[in-house]
Amino acid sequence: MNAYALQPSPLYLGIDTGGTYTDAVLWSESTGIVAKAKSLTTRHDLAEGIAGAADAVLSEAVIEPSAIKLVSMSTTLATNALVEGQGGRVALVMIGFTEADLARNGLSKALGSDPVIFCPGGHDVHGDPRELVLDALVAALPFLADTVSGVAVASYFAVRNPEHEIAVRDERIGLPVTCSHELSSKLGGPRRALTTLLNARLISMIDRLVDATEGFLARRGIVAPLMVVRGDGALITAEFARARPIETILSGPAASLVGARYMTGIDDAVVSDIGGTTTDIAVLDGGRLRLDPEGATVGGMRTMVEAVAMRTFGLGGDSEVSLHEQSLASTIVLGPRRLVPLALAAVKHGDAICQGLNRQLLSPNTSRLDGRFALRTGVPERLAAGLTVTETRLYADISAIPAALDRLLVSTSQVATLNRLVARGLVHIVGFTPSDAAHVLGRQGNWDPVAARLGAELFSRKRDGQGHRVAKGAEAFSEMVLAAVTRRSAEVILESVFAEDGLEGGVSVANPLVQRAVGGRGGMARLSIALDRPVIGLGASASLHFAGLPQLIGNECSIAEHADVANALGAVVGQVRMSAEARVSQPEIGLFRLNSGERLDDYDTKDEAMAAAEAHIRVLAAGLAERAGTDQARIEIARDIRVATIEGERSFVEAIVVATATGRPRIAS
Repeated sequence: MNAYALQPSPLYLGIDTGGTYTDAVLWSESTGIVAKAKSLTTRHDLAEGIAGAADAVLSEAVIEPSAIKLVSMSTTLATNALVEGQGGRVALVMIGFTEADLARNGLSKALGSDPVIFCPGGHDVHGDPRELVLDALVAALPFLADTVSGVAVASYFAVRNPEHEIAVRDERIGLPVTCSHELSSKLGGPRRALTTLLNARLISMIDRLVDATEGFLARRGIVAPLMVVRGDGALITAEFARARPIETILSGPAASLVGARYMTGIDDAVVSDIGGTTTDIAVLDGGRLRLDPEGATVGGMRTMVEAVAMRTFGLGGDSEVSLHEQSLASTIVLGPRRLVPLALAAVKHGDAICQGLNRQLLSPNTSRLDGRFALRTGVPERLAAGLTVTETRLYADISAIPAALDRLLVSTSQVATLNRLVARGLVHIVGFTPSDAAHVLGRQGNWDPVAARLGAELFSRKRDGQGHRVAKGAEAFSEMVLAAVTRRSAEVILESVFAEDGLEGGVSVANPLVQRAVGGRGGMARLSIALDRPVIGLGASASLHFAGLPQLIGNECSIAEHADVANALGAVVGQVRMSAEARVSQPEIGLFRLNSGERLDDYDTKDEAMAAAEAHIRVLAAGLAERAGTDQARIEIARDIRVATIEGERSFVEAIVVATATGRPRIAS
């Protein structure tokens, strides 16, 4: 008798594809977690990591593929890409905007060297059009075909009338096109353009993830719907995620919150999830996930994506370890960039890594490039389109075998060139990380400890501002690194709590008084700091890095039994939730205008417009929910009617009507 025969309810397969590990859980509503497993995330071929984790849980549970009725996955890939500045090269088409608009909301910085095309057009606040002229776009199309992987379109007041964005979408561009009105109904053109730009950059990455997962399921004979966790914790179909990958930013963290609440039963807590690349921090209030009303902020960029109110920091087990040399001592700096740990790289490329490290250890002088290697990520060659001459030359010198940077780079200027290749997702940097430190100290043992120790020795012999060695040896330096991770974890938790309390502008974690309180250092003024609620620690390395948290934060840190797979668990216990919004305005006395998605209609009375709005968004929400993966949605309507009082008379200004459809995802019959 197999394990499935004992299950009274359907089995669900949850998968979380993180920056370092891919996790899998097999879960049933009646018995909880049936099996769990981890496998390394293989960025060059995501199917390998997915297969490794999923096959392990299927084998442990001893079930037939037909027993699985639903597959759902969360991912940190989109979040990590934005934190690390990665993503495909895209063209931004701005309709009705000017170059001055690029300076708003960080759009110019996010755009970088990607091309932008300005076209006359757009609409006014009531949805009335200006003349659309696409000559600049048509002229650029031959160039775009070979230099970008997608196109993002943002038109002035597209949320009031999207016809000009639709006109661009209907052009024969031959590339994936993302329109801003499809992603948000909020005003704020530059920030909506930023959101659209990021969405277009992420399409190829999410395509690869979905293709890899669907390919694995087909090979294993698993015929079940595939869902993806959105940034607000809701579930959507894989096809829906392909078109709107920006909505999967904070997918992994949102799933972890759902999983944390399910596992611990704690209603009020600070949740800190430490992964390979990032630490994600959020607050549970009354057992509910708090959503960010202003939109998710990732990598310093404020988007219009409705997501869990969460702060993401470039701190994880695979964070880059470097030294900030001050006048007297060298301070350990962690992240925000993710490196491939030396211990991990040596598992596959032992000779190249260890030989390079030993050679550098024999050198009488230290170098800033010691302990660093570069290798290709293995992405398709087409994603290398648009490289400069210098980038192309350096990229040609890098292969699938790690090359030591002290021999690969022949000039200081090439460091910047290499960093651009890393930002494009074409090259990985191998170097010393907290995961290596854990291997040196025997607190982690799944990779190669020899390479980790060599890397720690290289770091320990570097000199501080007084000419002293940074540490006495590999063990001492590794202890310093792990202590720095715990200390930095406490700091980012406090930084998040200060922001929640509205103190972000007035109290800084870097303040000497806060630093004294966290460190417990004495003084004439005794200072202490404490959270009003416990911390729930999540992540495979939570028990290692969070063991010393209580004395720094003044409260308990709870680490659940299955904290290492909270994301994968959260992926299968959520619901589909989709919303549609309509706006009724009064552009002139006696005329009431309904605007909803691609619909723009005028009515003689407010009641007619409101009734039409409500009927329309019910249909829209139900349709979106069906596309997102449920056919048994419950629909709730919320109304926000705004009026103005002038000389004692109440006058209608506008009304916003929102329909929200919620339901459990469809499962295989």
